[in-house]
Amino acid sequence: MAGLILHIGDKNLSSWSLRPWLLMKHAGIGFTERVIRLDRPTSKAELADISPSSRVPCLLDDELVVWDSFAICEYLAEKFPEKSLWPADRAARATARSVSAEMHSGFSALRTLWPMHFAREGMRHTTHGIEDDIARLIEIFETCRRDYGAVAKNGDGPFLFGRFSIADAMFAPVVSRFVTYGPLALPPAAAAWRDAMWSLPAMREWGEGAKAEIAEKK
Repeated sequence: MAGLILHIGDKNLSSWSLRPWLLMKHAGIGFTERVIRLDRPTSKAELADISPSSRVPCLLDDELVVWDSFAICEYLAEKFPEKSLWPADRAARATARSVSAEMHSGFSALRTLWPMHFAREGMRHTTHGIEDDIARLIEIFETCRRDYGAVAKNGDGPFLFGRFSIADAMFAPVVSRFVTYGPLALPPAAAAWRDAMWSLPAMREWGEGAKAEIAEKK
């Protein structure tokens, strides 16, 4: 049995890959990492070999193939119930799923105008065209921290729903953008959550990988 194999793209660029990778690393779920470098002559063929969508991330669990970042996170929550990857409280869990789905399908302006460049700081900073996306993100972070961040059934903690959950992983690329294109002024609860996420050992490990990719190109 090969165990879990997670295929990801470039760490500097692939925001979709960051989500399940961070979740698995932080939760202590063992897996083998395989990187497919994007925008190379061989990328298309390599992606087609491992993923029905020809995109990353893609998780292999022996013969089972799970693609799409959100689907992978949901699969992991079912496979490892002891990891409590969703909040235990029903209302918190419903809200966590809702904001995660909103992140998964929305914020197109942010994605287009602020593409992820994880290891590149000091990039051109303008919020023109993405003001509404930023306002909604801040609203989500502030509301989740205020209403659910200290829910006893999920354990008190610095994350959106107290303990780290799939919701935090889904918004991890936004943290990167707020740093890369910032500094972006945030209200206290949102700023504290951003800082807690940015200081995670797994986020730092991903960042080191992104820096190594950039150095390799020089």
